[in-house]
Amino acid sequence: MPMPPPKPATEGRRDRQVFHEMGQIVRALEALGPSQIEDLFRAVGAAYWEQDRFEPALALAVADGLVYTRDDGALVAS
Repeated sequence: MPMPPPKPATEGRRDRQVFHEMGQIVRALEALGPSQIEDLFRAVGAAYWEQDRFEPALALAVADGLVYTRDDGALVAS
């Protein structure tokens, strides 16, 4: 009897990529200090990322507590 095929990996290329993108966001905020979303977008070069990657990466960074939003709307690394 042949062996069953291996289970698909739970972490795909895009999942690993989002961790890289989150790291870029955090490092940029650490270097720049409090930043508006448009400034952060430019600082990480998100215009050159795959389409629709910046907002989900930022949302995950906020959800994981790596980034937070101040009362004035500026983003800050935790």
